Amino acid sequence: MSLYQRHAFVCINERDAGNPRGSCAAKGAAGVHAALKSACAKLGLDAVRVNKSGCLDFCENGVTVVIYPEGVWYRGVTEADAREIAERTIRDGQVIERLLLTRGNMIPPKK
Repeated sequence: MSLYQRHAFVCINERDAGNPRGSCAAKGAAGVHAALKSACAKLGLDAVRVNKSGCLDFCENGVTVVIYPEGVWYRGVTEADAREIAERTIRDGQVIERLLLTRGNMIPPKK
């Protein structure tokens, strides 16, 4: 039995400024992490853990957030999206289509 019902991982990976892949850190990941953690706390979502993550391999798509156990991947997440993610996805189990990262809309990782 898990201690948490859901885990949200926010990529905070940081690369050198000249790296062609960019990095989630340079795109505001620390603020996204703090805002999502705060939103979950304000909603009383005690069975949720919001974690900082190393590279999730999709930095070209903006700040990446993944929520488990559903395996919902979001791209281009901003601090302004945090409350909506906390309410709709983490609390209510709904997918936010405009943020969804899929094979059809992603910028592939540059290897």
